[in-house]
Formats: sequence, C-alpha cells, structure tokens
Amino acid sequence: MEIDGAKNSRSAEQRTRLYQAERNEPEGMSFCTWILWFVSLLCILLTFPISIWFCFKTVAEYERAILFRVGRLLPGGPKGPGLFFILPCIDEIRVVDLRTLSFDVPPQEVLSKDSVTVTVDAVVYFRVQDPTMAIINVENYKRSTELLAATTLRNVLGTKTLAEVLSHRDEISNTLQSLLDDATDPWGVKVERVEIKDVRLPRQMQRAMAAEAEASREARAKVIAAEGEQNASRALKEAADIIAESPNALQLRYLQTLQTISAEKNSTIVFPLPIDLLAGYLDRK
Repeated sequence: MEIDGAKNSRSAEQRTRLYQAERNEPEGMSFCTWILWFVSLLCILLTFPISIWFCFKTVAEYERAILFRVGRLLPGGPKGPGLFFILPCIDEIRVVDLRTLSFDVPPQEVLSKDSVTVTVDAVVYFRVQDPTMAIINVENYKRSTELLAATTLRNVLGTKTLAEVLSHRDEISNTLQSLLDDATDPWGVKVERVEIKDVRLPRQMQRAMAAEAEASREARAKVIAAEGEQNASRALKEAADIIAESPNALQLRYLQTLQTISAEKNSTIVFPLPIDLLAGYLDRK
C-alpha cells in the first residue's frame, strides 16, 4: 500500500509539472506571492494561538485535497488523507471524493435504426481517478459526465435496431462504457460500469409485438398438434397390423374394453357389433 501511494504521489507531481509546463508557468512563486506569503505568516504569528486552528485541515481516507496558492496549483499533487498545513489567507482548497459515484441517465427518446421510437434510461457508475485533472480540466466533472452519458446513449442506440436493443443489452452497455471511459479520461474520471435499466416501447408497438408473438405461438402449437396426430396415426397403423396378424387379439381387445366400461359402474353399456358377424353378409353381397 505504501509503494502504491508513493507511485500515485510521484505521478500526481509529474502531472502537475506537466500542467505548469503546458501553460509556460514557472514552478516557483512570484515576487507578489512571496509578499502575500510573508504577510500571511505575519498574521498567523500575531494572532497565535487562535490562528493555528485555521492552518490545519483534515481530509478523510476516501478524499483528496487540491491546493491553490494565490490561484496557482501547488506542486506535489493532491494532499491527504490525514492532516496538512495551509495558509488561510492565500490558500484555497478543493476536496474531491474518490469513491464510486452513480447517477441515472434521464429517459431518452431514441429513434432506432429501423425507425422505431423507444424510450431508454440507464445508470452509470464512475469514480475520480485523477483529482488534479478533475478540478483543473473541467468545471464540473459530474455534471459533464452526466451530459456526455445522455448524448452517448442516444448516439449508440441510434445505430441499433429494435431487436438489437432488446436482446443485446450487455453488448450495448459495454460499448457505452468504453466510449464514456475514453471521453472522460482527460477529465481524470474512470467510468466503471454502464447498465441499461429499462426500454419502453409505444403502446401500438407493444400491441403489434404481442399479436406477432401470439400468432407465432399459435403456429407452433398447430405444428406440434399436427406432428402428434402424425405420430399417433403411425402408432395406430402399427397396432392394427399387429392385431390383423392374430384374429383373437381383436376379441381380447374387445373384452378389455368391456372390463374398462364395467369398472366405471355405468347403468348403460353399449356393446359394439362384432365385425365377424358381418363377414358372411359382406361376402354374399
């Protein structure tokens, strides 16, 4: 942990120097800054020990403090966590939360690739990766990320069909996360996760899709019923062929049917006419 903290501190200091070099600003304090610094120390000494309570600031473990002295970024990177010393008269503090934050993307009405209007909302999880860049490079990193997420959501869904939006949510979420992460990297913001919460369709489209699904289910049901009838007819044909090989089998089947009917305690029993009695009549005819 100490090694990681040292690496982050060195990288923050390097970024601060790079920031100052890009703006052609010297790292040392100017003459006016030295005068203000001396006056500030003099005021602290004259009002000691009351002033000492205003010279120490504390930030929590999940926070970092960015110090500006007379409006200029101090070298050394973010301060904290813990206790550090400031000059109340000339130092300004901006505290940044490093925890993972989240926000809801407002519902967006999007025209899909196949000209269907859908309303989609999502949730974005992000955290500040570089406090210095989050304060210096963008005015409000959270608000900017929210606006960018809404715009990116509309642009990505505009290239997808309705079927892709409904069935490929994970792929769309990964695409949104990658695009947002690349766009917010100069702001020191890391987008960790994007999830699509809900996809709402117009009432007419819902009814049309329900009718389509119902028709598809009915078609499959008819096909299954036809296949069942076909299998049953094949089984009956095989049974008839087996019974035809032995005439006594038909008589045994007839007796089994009578036994089944009598077991139900019916008052009326219908005896089917044996086919053998009609054999002689059919031959004479």
